[in-house]
Amino acid sequence: MNLTESLITALDSIAANKMRAILTMLGVIIGVASVIALMAIGNGFSEDITSEINAIGTNLITVSTDFDNSDGYPALSLDDVEALSNPNNVPAALRVGATVQGAQPVVYGGESVNTTVSGATPTYMEISSLNEFQLGDSLTENDETTSARVAVLGADVASDLFGTEFPIGQSIKINGVSYEVIGVLEDSGGGIGGFTDENVYVPLSTAMSRLFTDRTRHGQKAVTTISVEAASSEQVEDAINQVTETLRNQHGIAYGDDDDFSIFDQSSLLDTVNSVTDTLTTFLGAIAAISLLVGGIGIMNIMLVSVTERTREIGIRKAIGAFRRDILAQFLLESMVLSLLGGALGIVLGWLISQVAAQAFDLTMVIDAGTVALSASFAAAVGLIFGIYPAWRASKLQPIEALRYE
Repeated sequence: MNLTESLITALDSIAANKMRAILTMLGVIIGVASVIALMAIGNGFSEDITSEINAIGTNLITVSTDFDNSDGYPALSLDDVEALSNPNNVPAALRVGATVQGAQPVVYGGESVNTTVSGATPTYMEISSLNEFQLGDSLTENDETTSARVAVLGADVASDLFGTEFPIGQSIKINGVSYEVIGVLEDSGGGIGGFTDENVYVPLSTAMSRLFTDRTRHGQKAVTTISVEAASSEQVEDAINQVTETLRNQHGIAYGDDDDFSIFDQSSLLDTVNSVTDTLTTFLGAIAAISLLVGGIGIMNIMLVSVTERTREIGIRKAIGAFRRDILAQFLLESMVLSLLGGALGIVLGWLISQVAAQAFDLTMVIDAGTVALSASFAAAVGLIFGIYPAWRASKLQPIEALRYE
């Protein structure tokens, strides 16, 4: 027999035992579908996080206190903000903002929430991409200069306090003091920026005089974080070096001593997140691939049963002139057809699962050609590897012994 005849014979055998063929393929179908779906979830999760980080900006640098080296005191102050805002000190910086924050009770009428209240400069709001509003507007330089009692609410806070009532112009109480609501931020939709939905923003000067009175160990008014926007992503490294040098000079840190502040940039976060999500995606794919291994074992088991059941048929084929290679090709092709057909059905099922998951959990699903090709190749390899032994065993049968088999 030639290869075409071997393939036809293999397909006839599969068609004659449809239920057994379906059950045999089930392991491969589930395995491939799992690989496709889990890789799609992992890739989609990675893309969502990456897009959120990129939306904030990869040229954003955040400075905070390193309490391990600051004797437990806040290390950053308004003087530091002014020093970093000086273009002679940090020429690679485009804008500098600052914030001080902590938990405070926020009350409107009979509704009350205990949430994070952040005192922020207008530049901090801009640098952190807090510039999209459902209603009203952002904090202004005049609000900062006059220490105005005004507030911008995150979407969830506004919903919890006001429900369907119009919030702009209404008066809320923070720590017992009245503040006018001037803006409501757009819903961030969860993810990395999701915390903004639960925040309330007031002018930094107002927060430092009325809500948060922490001081550095030198008695200066302390801020929680300082945000520096580098002029471009290419100048982030220069900006970090300039910020470090300026703050060390400001704090009088001697050469060789540890910094009492820490610097974090978005590009580092992006690299870290990509590394973690790539590892997670690979891990998920590896777990799903185990079911493909189980499916391969199932194929081998059924093919061995098939060889035993068709011993007389093999004997007859050999008696009328079939060569070992013909018998080997027939059973090997039968195994590969089962595996490849299961792989194709698994790809379709995996795609369907991904779409359902995307709708149910509001996730992005990314199915790339590489994942599909890898799954199809793995399915083919399963059919080939686990079909070799049964096919070899069938080809080794002696015609006379095979014809005697009952």
